[in-house]
Amino acid sequence: MNIVRAWYNRYISDPQVVILALLLIAGFVVIATLGEMLAPVMAGVIIAYLLDGLVEKCRRYGAPRLSAVILVFLLFMSFLVFALLWMMPRLSSQLTQLVQQLPNWIAQGQEALQQLPGKYPNLFTQTQVNDLITAIRAEITALGQQVLSLSLASVVSLMTVMVYIILVPVLAFFFLKDKEPILDWFGQRLPRERRLANQVWHDVNLQVSNYVRGKVWEIFIVGAVSYATFAMMGLQYTLLLSTMVGLSVIIPYVGAAVVTLPVALVAYFQWGWIAEFGWVLFAYGVIQALDGYLLVPLLFSEVVDLHPVAIIIAILVFGGLWGFWGVFFAIPLATLVQAVLKAWPVRHQEEEPMAGTGANQPIT
Repeated sequence: MNIVRAWYNRYISDPQVVILALLLIAGFVVIATLGEMLAPVMAGVIIAYLLDGLVEKCRRYGAPRLSAVILVFLLFMSFLVFALLWMMPRLSSQLTQLVQQLPNWIAQGQEALQQLPGKYPNLFTQTQVNDLITAIRAEITALGQQVLSLSLASVVSLMTVMVYIILVPVLAFFFLKDKEPILDWFGQRLPRERRLANQVWHDVNLQVSNYVRGKVWEIFIVGAVSYATFAMMGLQYTLLLSTMVGLSVIIPYVGAAVVTLPVALVAYFQWGWIAEFGWVLFAYGVIQALDGYLLVPLLFSEVVDLHPVAIIIAILVFGGLWGFWGVFFAIPLATLVQAVLKAWPVRHQEEEPMAGTGANQPIT
């Protein structure tokens, strides 16, 4: 019992800790229980948070907040219209062509596998090759069934997507326009004595703003450079592959390795084992190297460094809880945990009496 009391006095006895813990628990409960219903609201908050940095930059040049909000929002809507009317149809067309091309690629792959026992009889047997082909066919069949089920589900949720396309930008505009009144309204309903919570919020806001906005710029830059490179080299499905490369930076370490496979497969089935195949992989490696060693340090110079193990654990945990957004915000959420642990006050216990002195005897 004394151990529990000592632990409580050291870590939880501070009222500021209780306030911070209650706020964190309340936020987690709201997201866990009402996250699906409040998804448009949270998406609007996220978009407003991303655009607020541009609004503040416009205000530094002397623009009124309302004018800055309207200008930034119009730029955002222009990009959204461009994505919906130009990018999405082309992405859908290239994805359809890729799916239609898959049977031919599978047949070519099977022919290449059938030739392995003849070329390398000491390494492969016909039985092993047949078993491998059977396993690949089973995996492809299962994947096709999953794609079909997702397609049927997407048809059902089409109306929901259309509602989001209209509702989320409207919410984002009002969150941007009425940022100060909304923050004041929440602040009036929080405890006045929340010094520790304010400290954590200040640290997390600084890190998250740098990370999220930098990550958005990284996605656009890497995707645009990949598109220009693949188009210049004549690679098929350029827009689809460059979009995948751009989105792969959301998942550190893992994303680049995963996207390497479709890039290599498309290049191989387009050219085979010739110089163009090697040049595409070389260019892709250069893009990843420049992203990791040049672009990331420039964009995330003020972000707190996290250990790679902590990043992977955060991706697994938050991705499992909240899907795509959990993966996207895995590092900011890990930064939140780090900021809480850093700011959490600890009452140091009194030093033990020196050897040779009684417990009740003053030390002189």
